[in-house]
Amino acid sequence: MVELSKGANRIYGEAAFEVLAKAQELERQGKNILHFEIGEPDMETPNNIVQAGIQAIQDKKTHYTPSIGTLNLRKAVQDEVEKTRGYRPDLKQVVITPGLKPGIFFSMLSIVNPGDEVIYQDPGYPTYGSVTSFLGAKNVKIPLLEENEFRMNPGDVRDRITKKTKLIIVNSPQNPTGSMMTKSELDGIAELAEEHDIFVVSDEIYSKMTYDTKHYTTTARDGAKKRTVLLDGFSKYYAMTGWRLGYMVAPPKMAERLNDFLVSAVSCTAAFTQWAGLEALTGDQSFISKMMARFKEKRDRIVKGLNSIPNFTCLAPKGAFYAFPNIKKTGMSSQECADHLLYKAGVAVLPGTAFGPYGEGYLRFSYATTLEKIDVAIERIKQSFE
Repeated sequence: MVELSKGANRIYGEAAFEVLAKAQELERQGKNILHFEIGEPDMETPNNIVQAGIQAIQDKKTHYTPSIGTLNLRKAVQDEVEKTRGYRPDLKQVVITPGLKPGIFFSMLSIVNPGDEVIYQDPGYPTYGSVTSFLGAKNVKIPLLEENEFRMNPGDVRDRITKKTKLIIVNSPQNPTGSMMTKSELDGIAELAEEHDIFVVSDEIYSKMTYDTKHYTTTARDGAKKRTVLLDGFSKYYAMTGWRLGYMVAPPKMAERLNDFLVSAVSCTAAFTQWAGLEALTGDQSFISKMMARFKEKRDRIVKGLNSIPNFTCLAPKGAFYAFPNIKKTGMSSQECADHLLYKAGVAVLPGTAFGPYGEGYLRFSYATTLEKIDVAIERIKQSFE
């Protein structure tokens, strides 16, 4: 029998879609399920962005674009990075991608060789570990501890750096914990990267989704010109998950290679999507502040509710829209507790172990839903344990 490649057998998916499938099967059986498993804003894409996409289609902007992205959107990203990160990248550093995930994938393909070591947060976004395994590199996981508010400690990173370390991945605000690293911590990571000649990929997809806490980036240290790569996109804070649009700011030599990856893999990002993205960056920004005001209300409601459940405790996240409660006192594993909530309470959540072994003892709730559903979910969970 013909066998697949070793890499194909090492790559893996995300538990969120597995839990969604289970929840949908229960719904087909007539059961009412409250969804807290999928990380997607519950708002619709702002109308000005939608109309820009529609107008682009009507204007016949439906053909190939340069693989690296349209000039107008790349210039808008230059302005955006200067405004939000404090440095202006060169145009040749800016790469448009069909979503942020290709940015993760292509940046790691550009950096990592078999046998290299990749450092990243655990619990953390599953794609980091999946791509590391696919590339035949070693996963080096930094535990995010509740006593440190789930922030990655530069000291822990230093302890795990070896001669084989090639890449450090940073995600702040962080999925699944909602933690945010401090400026000094991010500076510490950047200093380690310089000291040991290591790349840093900074996943900042939640950069505008913060609660009274300022967002900082490791890429400000070198302007993403030498060893840092900035990844961001439109999915979360413009509610554009289905539009598949992201961007990268990378060192010039890497950007050249990224262009070739895009040529070989996807040709280009959809033209009309890029025109919608241009409107997102340059148009009315009031949607974000309104969305975050609503998310703050939801955050406060779910954190208070989770802390009212016997044997649950939950820190208030400082960014994104995820709550990460500690459920160790229930005596259940993360998977057992997630299954209990799904089948006994009709509440779909993710076990902390879906984000790595250090997620044991926790659950992830995506509170991108209504206040009413949050209240109902809390009551159902309480009742399920009585």
